[in-house]
Parts: sequence; C-alpha cells; structure tokens
Amino acid sequence: MEIHEISTKLNKERPPKRIVLPRMKRRIKSDDSLTSLNNLDDGCLMHILSFLAPIPDRYNTALVCHRWRYLACHPRLWLRVDRFVKDLTQPGVFRNIESAVSAARPGDTILIGAGGNHHVSNIQIKKPLCLVGGGEIPDETTLICSRGSDSALELLSTCKLANLTVKAELGCCLLHRSGRLTIDGCVLQCETNPLDHLSYPIVSTAGDEDILGHVEVDETVVEKIRGNSVTVLQTRIEGGAKAVSTSGDLVLQRVRVMYSKAYLYFWFDVDYE
Repeated sequence: MEIHEISTKLNKERPPKRIVLPRMKRRIKSDDSLTSLNNLDDGCLMHILSFLAPIPDRYNTALVCHRWRYLACHPRLWLRVDRFVKDLTQPGVFRNIESAVSAARPGDTILIGAGGNHHVSNIQIKKPLCLVGGGEIPDETTLICSRGSDSALELLSTCKLANLTVKAELGCCLLHRSGRLTIDGCVLQCETNPLDHLSYPIVSTAGDEDILGHVEVDETVVEKIRGNSVTVLQTRIEGGAKAVSTSGDLVLQRVRVMYSKAYLYFWFDVDYE
C-alpha cells in the first residue's frame, strides 16, 4: 500500500506532457494562406502581379496554374505592337516597334503581335526591356531589317528577346553595344547574297570604349563594362559569315549545338575570358 501511495504521489507531481502538433496540421496552415491568396478577385491579383519583373518573376507565376497564367499574360500588363490596330487610343497599343520602345519604361515587356512582317531599322534600345513574339512559334513573329541598315536592333542596355524571328538582308540582325543580352528561343537569319561574308546574325562591340564613345547614351543608362554579355538559348542561326562577330572584349564560350532534321539549335555565351 505504501508503494502504491508513493507512486500515485509522484505521478501527481510530474509536469504535464508536452503536446506536439502533428506535421499535417502545419501543412494545412500554409495551405490556408495560399487559399486566401487565390480568393482574391482577378483585378486585385493582377495588380499584385504588375509589381513583378516580367522576366523571370512574372513569367514564373504563369507556371502556377491556368488562372495565374491568364492573369500574368493579360494585355494590361504588357505593351503591345499590333500592325493591324485601328484604334490607337487604346492604352499600351502601338502600330510599330519603334513607337513601343520609345514609350516603354525601363523593365517593361513589349508583346509583338504575330502575323505579317515588322520592318525595323537601327532601332536603339537604351533601357532594360523584354521583347516577346506573340505567336506560338518564332516564325510567326518576324522582324525584317532591309538592306542599307547596320542592324535590326541596336542594344545598349540589359534586354531579353524571346520567340522572335529576326531577318537581315545585309549587315547584322542584332548589334550588341553594352549590357546583358539574352536571346531565348529565337531565329536569326541572314539572307543569302553575294556579300554574305559581310553579314553576321550577332555582332558584339561591348567593351570597346572607342566604338561606344561615338554613341550618344546617358551615363545612367549605359551598363558597366564588366556587366556586358550575350547569352543564347535554343536559337536557330542561319546564314552569315559566322554566328557571332566580336570586336570588343567579349569572346565566344560554352558552345552547344543540337541537330534536328531541318535545323541547328545553338546554346552559347559571349563573355569575358
């Protein structure tokens, strides 16, 4: 009896057991916070997405679900180029690429409408922008640089080109002066002609201070020399004397090529050694 009483007394003096919540309940709590975000209406959620950088943040949100993809790709979040637009009073809609680039703010994304050819010539891009083709494949959105122009686009800031076809009759498709240029899923074509040896899909003069000094650009816009590079991802390159011509401090590196039945797809970097 004495042993029983001592045991009972010890049990009463023991502190209560610590209650540990199961992990499943913690997961449910995090799911509740996600559900509350999805309960927002489309207008409110779209306003939140507008604060994200188009590439890569807003692009990544489009991978969450069908609804987020619809909102992240909504025309209200992009500047649009539509050759066939009749009502130019619509906000953010332009008839040509040059007007859209001029009106864009740093960090904007310009969605170039598919269908037909967009004629471009020596368009200077001096602010961080992203140009995206509006078609399902790059061939549906074509930028043509006519003979007599040095390039279709002249890039002097950090930019990204995606899902576009750029054709040059003579000269180069893209002239990279400075900044970080990313070319993702595009087609670069130099037309075949007797002066084909003067054509290059990509020309980079980054790091060449003498060449850059002749271009009138604000100091706040020009990227630092050490920040210059060109990154090419899954891009078809056709024609020209060679894929890349460099006259500055950058060199071709890390080249990968994938062969398909009809085309060659390239991955490479143009960077400092």
